[in-house]
Amino acid sequence: LSMKILFIGESWHIHMIHSKGYDSFTSSKYEEGADYLLSCLRQQNITIDYMPAHIVQTRFPQTVEELDIYDAIVISDIGSNTFLLQNKTFYHMNIIPNALALIKEYVSNGGGLLMIGGYLSFTGIEAKANYKNTLLAEVLPVEMLEHDDRVEIPEGCCPINTEEQHVITQDLTQWPPLLGYNKLRAKVNSITLVKINDDPLLVLGEYNKGKVGCFASDCAPHWGSPQFMQWEHYKSFWCNVLQAIKK
Repeated sequence: LSMKILFIGESWHIHMIHSKGYDSFTSSKYEEGADYLLSCLRQQNITIDYMPAHIVQTRFPQTVEELDIYDAIVISDIGSNTFLLQNKTFYHMNIIPNALALIKEYVSNGGGLLMIGGYLSFTGIEAKANYKNTLLAEVLPVEMLEHDDRVEIPEGCCPINTEEQHVITQDLTQWPPLLGYNKLRAKVNSITLVKINDDPLLVLGEYNKGKVGCFASDCAPHWGSPQFMQWEHYKSFWCNVLQAIKK
């Protein structure tokens, strides 16, 4: 594979309070959730520019030309507010380009877009990701819910292929269990390749000249179970999905 992608999200800061009897103290840590996935992709000669969530707030591209250098953009577990309320706007009231409008234009012109599920993907926890009410609702190949769209499956659920012959699914005879997903509805002209719990898990479609995809569960824990992370097809699956949507 020879392609260049912009991977956005999959990062967070945690601020903890440790209470020990009368006394307490705080600690903070920063984490990135897609290390393993990105290392798998880089092993396949995929060039990745990784943009953690906090970088979106300060350095997201301001022109569609800056996005056009990529064969695909991946958005994973980062809510729409981070794109729409960048520091320049929220703190300084500057008028800047709408980041989601730039992504929409990039796809419309022939770019590839993949959204991966998580607590802050699609509609998300407490409906906070809120892509349902943004410009990307038109671009993505799925209909999103108005309310919290998480389906938690602590007992695990193994996905089932609905399209056996596709290059992505032809070798995936037995899926490992996943621990949850965002509940979506596939749009009419899209293709659902895999379902979980009778809901769409992997959906591909087109938007004007571009190709779009949605994976309703997570590429990493907690929904991405240890069995999924260690799956022999994990690396080839993501490479094939990116191959299918790249421009």
